[in-house]
Amino acid sequence: MSELLTAEQMRNLEQAAIESGQVTGLELMERAGQGVVEAIFEEWPELGKATGCSVVLCGPGNNGGDGFVVARLLQERGWKVEVFLCGDPANLPPDARANYERWSGRTLGMWDTAQAEIQHPDVSIDALFGTGLTRPIEDPAVWEHLWAHDDAEDAWEMRRQGGGTDIVPPRTVAIDLPSGLCSDSGKVLGGAFPRHGRRCARSALTVSFHARKLGHVLGEGPSFCGRLVVKDIGLKSGSGSAEVANAIERPSGPVFSKSGFGHKYAHGHAFVLTGGAGRTGAARLAARGALRVGAGLVTLGVPPAAQMEVACQITAVMLQRVEGGEELSEILQDARLNALCLGPGLGLARAQKLVPVALASGRPTVLDADALTAFAETPAALLEILHDNCVLTPHGGEFARLFPDIAEQLSAQPDRGPGYSKVDAVRAAARRAGCVVLYKGPDTVIAAPDGRCSINAAFYDRAAPWLATAGSGDVLAGFITGLMARGLTPMHAAESAAWLHVECARLFGPGLIAEDLPEQVPAVFTHSAARAL
Repeated sequence: MSELLTAEQMRNLEQAAIESGQVTGLELMERAGQGVVEAIFEEWPELGKATGCSVVLCGPGNNGGDGFVVARLLQERGWKVEVFLCGDPANLPPDARANYERWSGRTLGMWDTAQAEIQHPDVSIDALFGTGLTRPIEDPAVWEHLWAHDDAEDAWEMRRQGGGTDIVPPRTVAIDLPSGLCSDSGKVLGGAFPRHGRRCARSALTVSFHARKLGHVLGEGPSFCGRLVVKDIGLKSGSGSAEVANAIERPSGPVFSKSGFGHKYAHGHAFVLTGGAGRTGAARLAARGALRVGAGLVTLGVPPAAQMEVACQITAVMLQRVEGGEELSEILQDARLNALCLGPGLGLARAQKLVPVALASGRPTVLDADALTAFAETPAALLEILHDNCVLTPHGGEFARLFPDIAEQLSAQPDRGPGYSKVDAVRAAARRAGCVVLYKGPDTVIAAPDGRCSINAAFYDRAAPWLATAGSGDVLAGFITGLMARGLTPMHAAESAAWLHVECARLFGPGLIAEDLPEQVPAVFTHSAARAL
């Protein structure tokens, strides 16, 4: 796990380092500027072979100070550099003002475009607002500069789609975050750039420091950041905040291997409830997922009308007749059935009958799909019977039906920052539900009632857009169920399953369908176990 910080957590970390004497603000700014220059030449090695020209847009705060360091370092390498400053130099914070004074080149005001000597820079650098932005950008001169920043991207994309093969893509760089983006929520702060309809600058490369910020992986953030690079600036690891969210980089604990002792029941028995005839495919996907992640046994609970259908489709997975609540209650007298999954293809009427019985057993339980939608009209009735061994796995629509007020707050476009984030929303939902909530999406957020929170971000180097396919969520529910059957806690099982889900998709690649996901588990387990040695 690695930390994903809010703007405030990053400020507190820097301030603590400065107050302790570990580093000065000027040293941090110098290291940040050096990190940006390094990242530029790492991303575009051809720029390091000759001198070039650059435009740097500097803001009125410390992000602008980073920009002045970058401008000076590029100039020292023989580059021609032009700086535009938003605001009065006299009002810059002390460290930024010091770097403004160290900069020996020309500094223009944002309105002084007619005096600009560089019209087509090799690199354009956005050092305007970074993580500190808490309001929409309202200065029209800033808009014009960032529109030019975006226009270069648009023109390149149009020419590329037109078949151009010798076109150099624009080299646009954001320091910390593209200007206009909320650092905490990944939302665009409303009001700016109405001409483009985007209200935020896009960058080919975003360079941040010490750790990724929430806005890099949530909401719209990844679509504006381009490629994300994080540079070390010498701060100690750990924010010291109990409210920090973590990025899932690799599961911890006994996920990839089983104990060498015991029999199949020692590794758990997962029980997955299916819907009626013609609706059993989703549950069969979940069951296959539970079996592949290592549950010792998996049984499908099937209504009589669907028994023949299911029996023709399964081999290692077992079958048990379950018609109604009384029958399920009797079956659950068997204590060896230690993890339950309800929802995939279950049907709304069947879910309303079976979910309360399953929850009354107190077993670790995954509720997905129909098990959530069945209570859309009476979400309080479901929340009242949940227990702390549950995992809810809603997508956006299901989340809104269960937690309408939280979803409304999440969907609002923020006028001021920090914006209400998906992390805020899922933490609130988990507290209300009293159990783990996994809110699906490319920015999957998982939270426990005690405030622990993890993000499984399928962006940048982990992007797997082909995971958006029918049935993939059913397999995820099965992964979680199988891991809970093996004894993992709900939070650990949800985190591990979400990570595994993406890794299986990445391993398979484009063309993926849900049936392919469980079959990638052995290779992912083998590779990950080998990396851990």
